[in-house]
Amino acid sequence: MFRLGVLLLFFALFSSCHKKREVDASFYYWKTSYEASSIEDTWLDTLHSTRMYVRIMDIDISENGSAPVPISPVIFKDKIPARRELVPVVFIVNNVLKNRSHQQLSDLATKILFFVKGKVSQAGKNKIAELQIDCDWTKSTRENYFFLLTELKHKLSKQQTNLSATLRLHQLKNLIASGIPPVDRVMLMCYNMGNLRQYGDQNSILEQAELEKYIGKNIGNYPLPVDVGLPLFSWAVAFRKQAYIGIPKKITEVVLHDTALFKEIKPNRFLAKKDLPEYGLTINDELRWESVPIKQLQAAAVYIAQYLNTNKINMIYFHLDEQLLKKFSYEDLEKTTAIFR
Repeated sequence: MFRLGVLLLFFALFSSCHKKREVDASFYYWKTSYEASSIEDTWLDTLHSTRMYVRIMDIDISENGSAPVPISPVIFKDKIPARRELVPVVFIVNNVLKNRSHQQLSDLATKILFFVKGKVSQAGKNKIAELQIDCDWTKSTRENYFFLLTELKHKLSKQQTNLSATLRLHQLKNLIASGIPPVDRVMLMCYNMGNLRQYGDQNSILEQAELEKYIGKNIGNYPLPVDVGLPLFSWAVAFRKQAYIGIPKKITEVVLHDTALFKEIKPNRFLAKKDLPEYGLTINDELRWESVPIKQLQAAAVYIAQYLNTNKINMIYFHLDEQLLKKFSYEDLEKTTAIFR
């Protein structure tokens, strides 16, 4: 903690000697239903957020394997406030890109834009300034993915709409193998960097040592403007006989500390005391609780910010949710955002 305090002080003094970077803080909205929330709106207003990055849908292969289809599209039960810009985000499962002809990919681009337009209208917006595509492409799917992006970019340019794409840490580091997506800017996902399925004490959401293996000068030398995404979420990772079995969605930190259900065997490690079918667990299943304390989040921000060479970035937190935000204060995220200025 003392070391982080010194780093924050040093960074503040160092930054004061340079022109401040323009930082727009915002959130991802990653639920299947959008409903207005006064608490979530207050967070956005406090951080002076001018936009929301809203997941519109996943795209996966249909059950019969015949064609790409939208999965769990968001439903807008309320309109996005007029003061807030909507940035639609579409997640594409990597398998969708395999064995597709250019004509099929061009058709997919048209269908994506048609579907997004409908959802944008449902959200109460007439147009968008940016569309973001999220895909963990690989070397084998890179050519098709980049062709799809090129098609999207061409179609969006007629509407004066920018195209952005998410970027994983391995894609940042392995630039030659991964390639540079044909978009206007990228959003670097500074989370989910460890081996989730590995048994042990690591934190697969955010580990400073892992982060430093990938970023460094790679982020400053990247040939496109780079935005930064940081995690606010937490989860329980379950193991049975030291083999990964999943992430039980209903498990919270409060549930793990229920001594009638779980025994804490070491910090952030818990053992099921009996069969718990409501959570998909059996007796002696082990759970690792992973979260990102604010000090860890700020330490990551300090490290990343020193390598950025752009004078304007979008700082995006994953993700906007009342329950997640209870762990933080407005000041916590204001200070984290300020590190990038």
